[in-house]
Amino acid sequence: MKTKFLLIVAILFLCGLNVFAQNGGKAEPNRISFAKGKSSATVTGSLKSDETYEFVFGARAGQKVRLSIVSTTPKGKFHFFSLLGDGFDFATELDKNYSYEFTAPNTGDYLLNVNFNPTAKVTSGKFALTLAITK
Repeated sequence: MKTKFLLIVAILFLCGLNVFAQNGGKAEPNRISFAKGKSSATVTGSLKSDETYEFVFGARAGQKVRLSIVSTTPKGKFHFFSLLGDGFDFATELDKNYSYEFTAPNTGDYLLNVNFNPTAKVTSGKFALTLAITK
């Protein structure tokens, strides 16, 4: 009887570890997709001091990609950086980019990070990011 009890406890413990581990990893980036028939989309979000929001979008080689970001919080300082794709990186964390256009060099997904830079008086804010892709 004691052996069965210990076996059941051990199984429950192992199952619990599996469930616990599923929530411990980094979240997937939010995919930006277009409504049917549209070539642009605007997404909104909010961040606190020094946080980063990750987005991913797909583009085909040769398409024109236009990104722009505005703060919807007065004096909020949002920018995007480290737009990564297959061998493509346009900026570093130190760069401030409020709009950017490029031709997609490869077909695939591109990762875009949005960062909030706090000031002494503004430690959180909201933003609107617009992505447009044309031929």
